[in-house]
Amino acid sequence: MDVDLARSDAVYEHYREHQQDRFRAKLMYGMLAARIRPVVQFASRDRLVRAARSGNPLLIAANHVSERDPLVLAAAGFRSPIRRRIGHMRVLAKDELFEDPEQRRKIDTLGGIPVFRPKDHGVRAAAAAAGQMFGVCVDRMKRGDSIAVFPEGTCNDGDVTRLQKLGTGIGHIAHRALRAGLDISLVSAGIAYPDDDRGRPVVEFGEPIDLSRFRDETPASLTRIIQGDLQHVVDDVYHAA
Repeated sequence: MDVDLARSDAVYEHYREHQQDRFRAKLMYGMLAARIRPVVQFASRDRLVRAARSGNPLLIAANHVSERDPLVLAAAGFRSPIRRRIGHMRVLAKDELFEDPEQRRKIDTLGGIPVFRPKDHGVRAAAAAAGQMFGVCVDRMKRGDSIAVFPEGTCNDGDVTRLQKLGTGIGHIAHRALRAGLDISLVSAGIAYPDDDRGRPVVEFGEPIDLSRFRDETPASLTRIIQGDLQHVVDDVYHAA
């Protein structure tokens, strides 16, 4: 089945039910960790361990500074307590990445869910598909999956130490999940590419935030909360780098 906006109903129904091969997913994540060898840091490893073991879905928000970011984040996840979630991780990825069959097999193994971006398809058409995508994310979270998002939507080609304004998509996902009664934890991940240390990327995982206390907030308000926490972690990772 082609990942095509004109068939978004079928596309999202497929990814609502799609289950990645857990063995192959762990193998691929492990290979990425061995090849990329990211430096992984934690604001609180103990709290991240507790969140990963809780069974509640994680909503992972990461900054976007390079096309390598999804692979770097996967490699860092393998070297972190999030490793126990591999096989039940979903990563939002732009639809064009699903065009090549070989690349799509890899993305499906990593847990990809396609996103039709407004900049590629127009605001109205993308908005309708986005509503379907939000529903798929919440359904997957109800089954125990975690969701990883690069909420800036596009690579930051300006000052990488300052986040671009986040799209409200991540706020809508959080809002729908909270309204569905789910207890979810936000985990912000800051990615940096320092010039030293042989070019190894650095990833810092922030302290998990229980979003259940924000259950009555709007999607826009949740987006602002996520932006603030992610910026704090980005500040930390660039200060360390």
